Amino acid sequence: MTEEWQGWREAAETALYGDGGFYRSPVRSPDGPAGHFRTSVHASPLFARAVAGLLARTAAELGIGTVALVDVGAGRGELLTGVLAATPEGLEVVPYGVEVAARPPGLDPRIVWCTEPPRGVSGLLFANEWLDNVPVDVAEVDGEGVARYVQVRIPDGGERLGPPVTGADAAWLERWWPLSVPGERAEIGRPRDLAWARAVGSLEAGLAVAVDYAHVRGARPPFGTLTGFRGGREVLPVPDGSCDLTAHVALDACAAAVDRGAAELTGQRAALGRLGVSGERPPLSLAATDPAAYVTALAAAGEAAELTARGGLGDFGWLLHRVGAELR
Repeated sequence: MTEEWQGWREAAETALYGDGGFYRSPVRSPDGPAGHFRTSVHASPLFARAVAGLLARTAAELGIGTVALVDVGAGRGELLTGVLAATPEGLEVVPYGVEVAARPPGLDPRIVWCTEPPRGVSGLLFANEWLDNVPVDVAEVDGEGVARYVQVRIPDGGERLGPPVTGADAAWLERWWPLSVPGERAEIGRPRDLAWARAVGSLEAGLAVAVDYAHVRGARPPFGTLTGFRGGREVLPVPDGSCDLTAHVALDACAAAVDRGAAELTGQRAALGRLGVSGERPPLSLAATDPAAYVTALAAAGEAAELTARGGLGDFGWLLHRVGAELR
């Protein structure tokens, strides 16, 4: 087998989004991302209901009766389907699914399927576990203290150190993820900053939200987070198109990359709490007066607890970026 070495960003771009790549191939991923990893969308319909509430709140703040919902990294349209089912009566939604894969069969005909966010719309742009799949280069400090690009061998995921990190990538590392100790690694998040800035820039007015496993300056993981997923299990990240390739997101850097509007960083536990999602168990007295309601409320509390659990989905970071209206 011929050895082929590339930087991680180039290799992951082809492996995930090239012809026959992981996210484009109906053979490798017939069920879409849901077949390989569990997100908040798949964990409970409470998540879609919370997003529907956020959409309605955004429309009210903007004073509009017709609102855009842009789902970036839409998978097979699961979130859009859930939000449309939970949208309050009287609110007209224009839904967009932004995804590189082909439009799924049987999708609600109201959903516009596209490869880029529509420009000039007003409403809610929601990117759930999208930025972690924007490919980035990886840097590692060599024995002399020099940060070098990590190169990867396509067929088996083997790695070696390449040339020193220079230019805009070096400036990004210095500002957002300083490296000094031999063996330390970082994912250079500059492509994600640019991707997020473009996404926010597509809105005329409204709220853009990115939800992802994240970290901030001062608490970066010393050896990075790049990994792979296949069939619900974590696997060695091999850029051959056979698995998902993901790394946690420097959401603070993404926030700083946008030069309009106002940004807020928070956690999923707090964000969902503001939207009425709580893992608090119903009072036991309800079991005596209305057993069916108690069972329903208990199940909802269990789902809410999973969405907000520490060490799990509750550890997701939320970046909320308001354009054209005051953050509330």
